[in-house]
Amino acid sequence: MAALQPPVCEFGKPAPDFNLPGVDDRTWSLQQCMGEKGLLVMFISNHCPYVTAIRARIIRDTRALQAYGIGSVAIMPNDVVGYPADSFDNMSCIAKQYHYPFPYLLDEDQAIAKAYGAVCMPDFFGYNSQFALQYRGRLDACRGEDAPADTIPELFLAMRNISETSVCSTQQNPSIGCSIKWKQD
Repeated sequence: MAALQPPVCEFGKPAPDFNLPGVDDRTWSLQQCMGEKGLLVMFISNHCPYVTAIRARIIRDTRALQAYGIGSVAIMPNDVVGYPADSFDNMSCIAKQYHYPFPYLLDEDQAIAKAYGAVCMPDFFGYNSQFALQYRGRLDACRGEDAPADTIPELFLAMRNISETSVCSTQQNPSIGCSIKWKQD
């Protein structure tokens, strides 16, 4: 398993629109996911060890961001034929098991992951209320399940700042994770 890092934030880049099926039997659009003050778009999967290690903190932070008017959405782009652990049925089970407080969507043809330029999981994109990219970085510096109490919640702080000022600091640390499992042509 090779660890990949996404490129740095392209400030102001508009959020690509989408209409994707969710595990809640709804089809979700970009606009439906947007909060009053911004949106966190996350590319994750069921089986990626980088995601499973931080899943509890992702849930904690997305719940807390709701109070700041930040909506969140998770998109699963992996090839489900080659990686059946990421199937839609398994996505549904994981979302229910962990009580995801955000829509969990399947990008079956991988077009949305490509439109966003996602390269790994987790890959986080933070937008202001005008759908302009302001954050592309990591959740925090800890990559394991157990984060020390003094771990700085970088993603949470960035999104809270976006909710308050509509912009984010240029000081951002890239996420790191498993490669997206692209379909073979």
